[in-house]
Amino acid sequence: MYSLLRTIDGKSYKAYVKEKEEAKQIYQEAVSQGISAAHVSAKARDSNHFTVAVNVESLSSVTFNLTYEELLTLQDGVYTHGINMFPGSLVPNYTITVRIVETEKITVLRVPEVRTGNEIDATETDAQNSKAVIIRGHDDREATITFKPDLDEQTRLMHVYAVKTNVSESNTNHLSLDGDNKAEGVLGQFVVQYDVERNNDGNVLVNDGYFVHFFAPKNLPVLNKYVIFVLDTSGSMSGRKIEQLKEAMFKILSDLNPGDYFSIVEFASSVTVHDLKEADQEPPKRHYYYYDDYSKAPTLVDPSQATPDNIAKAKEIIRRFEAVGGTNIDGALDCAVRLNNKRFRKSQPEEVSTNTTEAVPTAATDELTTESTSTTTVAATPSSLDSEKVKVLEPIIIFLTDGDATVGETNPQRITAHLAEKNSGPNKAIVFVLEFGEDADYKLLRKIALRHQGFSRRIYEGADAALQLTNFYRQVSSPLMANVKFSYPADQVKIGTVTKDEYRTFFAGSEVVVAGQLADAVTELTPTLSGFCGVDNDGTARKKYEKKTKVPVPLKKQGYLPLERLWAYLTIKQLLDQKDADDVDIAVDKEHTPEKKALNLALKYEFVTPLTSLVVVKPNTTSAVNAESVDNKKSSYDSYMTGGVPLSSQLFSGPAYPSSFAGGGFAPLSAPISLSQTPMSLSFQAEAFEESETLVDDYDVKDFYPTTTPPPVRGIYHLEKFPWADSILDLSQDALVLQLNETVTLKLTRDTNVPKSSSGDADCTNAVQGGAGLCVYLTRCESAQNITEDDYKSNYCLVDQTYAGVCCPKKDIDL
Repeated sequence: MYSLLRTIDGKSYKAYVKEKEEAKQIYQEAVSQGISAAHVSAKARDSNHFTVAVNVESLSSVTFNLTYEELLTLQDGVYTHGINMFPGSLVPNYTITVRIVETEKITVLRVPEVRTGNEIDATETDAQNSKAVIIRGHDDREATITFKPDLDEQTRLMHVYAVKTNVSESNTNHLSLDGDNKAEGVLGQFVVQYDVERNNDGNVLVNDGYFVHFFAPKNLPVLNKYVIFVLDTSGSMSGRKIEQLKEAMFKILSDLNPGDYFSIVEFASSVTVHDLKEADQEPPKRHYYYYDDYSKAPTLVDPSQATPDNIAKAKEIIRRFEAVGGTNIDGALDCAVRLNNKRFRKSQPEEVSTNTTEAVPTAATDELTTESTSTTTVAATPSSLDSEKVKVLEPIIIFLTDGDATVGETNPQRITAHLAEKNSGPNKAIVFVLEFGEDADYKLLRKIALRHQGFSRRIYEGADAALQLTNFYRQVSSPLMANVKFSYPADQVKIGTVTKDEYRTFFAGSEVVVAGQLADAVTELTPTLSGFCGVDNDGTARKKYEKKTKVPVPLKKQGYLPLERLWAYLTIKQLLDQKDADDVDIAVDKEHTPEKKALNLALKYEFVTPLTSLVVVKPNTTSAVNAESVDNKKSSYDSYMTGGVPLSSQLFSGPAYPSSFAGGGFAPLSAPISLSQTPMSLSFQAEAFEESETLVDDYDVKDFYPTTTPPPVRGIYHLEKFPWADSILDLSQDALVLQLNETVTLKLTRDTNVPKSSSGDADCTNAVQGGAGLCVYLTRCESAQNITEDDYKSNYCLVDQTYAGVCCPKKDIDL
């Protein structure tokens, strides 16, 4: 989620979330009238690429404060937060400050060297950033990380980035946006990784009618798995790609556990299941114009155990891979699923339907057409496996391709329908999809992954592509639980409000988050978590796993715990996933499609998504904002500028900035997901009318999630826990402004070191809770967090004759 606050000539204006086309039209009409405006839109799914379009009136000074909220996801056992450093030029005073606030002790805190390419996530063995300063506090529950690269360090980082991305070093001090690998003035990505103490049975938070359930066990034995590697060796994989695929597979095969089993499926125009005996034979000679008969069904071969001898043979087979032919995606996936299903049948001839007779929509229309297909009988190889041991393996299909389907079935809808039909039931495999490069069919591959409970990843072409492949495998290499189910009593939650609560496989180092809305008058929530886990470390057996929890439901709202916003964002994300997974919109009522539901929630909670955008327009002296539709007969700009409450008075009102945002952390009771970041500030100076489009950030991380940073603007001054300050906060002066008999201006600091009087804290008699106290800077006084603006007018004081202070009881100072 993003929020944008703009200061024009000292006055602040808040952005509003609108449906994407409506926001764009409002912005364009403001531009056509020469009025200052800004427009923020998300660029892509599953990344936080976004653009900011800016129109600045001539002779105006404009500052944009852009704030985003992100739910950190646990990966490889740590939360990773990355901040792209893209100043465009050398900056004399460049500072990044990251503040972590947790209720559990921080057990891991790493600040690795600045990323200057597509490096894999850092581990505990990687070098740390020697120029980052870490200050811990509050019994290891808080930490502040500061990074101030001087001009020499910025120059060095630009040089490293230029070398890694083949950018001309002579241009590294200038801003350019011509392609992903031509961005100049880039320092890299500053990364913070951390983890906390956690309850191995999971944490449940309840507040204000909503709950969030976190689960990230660490001490379970790893389940043995059956991995089916489905690898594209079509002609487009020639050269560098095929060599990087080989390099990655050598490392991945070496990382298999002794109890794992694997199969190697190679596909181009035809599909081949490799028998490890081939490693001891002379490889067949293939002419450049070798023709594959794609209609010939592959012979199924039993999986191989990951013994050192078998791994060595598999590496030899992969070493012989050559890139030639077309791309038979349908045949490759069909073969992988049949290999998995074969584990549960006795050795016997198998009927293989390359397609089935079915009614499917044509590519151009939604009309159904009937297609007839042929059936081929394939002889399965005799099995010498321990069938009972193989049956309990956790099935994983890892599918890699770099192109579109060009051979066999090429209709995306039929490909997904065939796979869904075959890969079903209790023994279905989870499917992970790797898109190698920019030419793969992203829409089709994402649909395949979503329908089969996996995810898709793009492997970027570059020198480190093999590392990217290896890093991906590391994330899915250790299944801990199968058939995970979160259950909540029907009388304790509202029907239809619980987010995704079933997971085919849970992997080590990750985290599951489930949220929902509580039923009215519930006093206790009693969830049950069930699944199957390993019995011991050899992974050959599994047992039922079940944990029941009792969580009291507080009668009153508990401070700053915005679970409703987290629930809303998880719901939106899963609705968008459902939209992408569906072939066609089957809902009769268009108001109840996943897309429409996601749009309504995004507008209600003010999230920027692929369906919505932020827009801010400078109003005139009588202007105000309403939520007229773009379909209204009046222009969108006129609708935006007439009627309702003046924009300036809504600076911190509405659902985008609830008072429950107070506090740097998201979860004050438990659940380690909080990380705060000072809002980014972009300044524009315009001597004449100009319009520009700027790529503000280019992170390569996952979806945007809400509510882990403090509220916009207030967090700049570390006043996260002082929501009453919103109405008297003046950005242009960095101060709190009180209107008494005369205007009183109380300066604020953005520094983490709070102001203190050189002569010591002064005595005062009008303390917050009555009686005597000391005059201290506002953030030093805990009891000042829960007062009102009117209270502060009676209790304020000046620290060092300048800064915003409060008369505070001595017992509440510096807690």
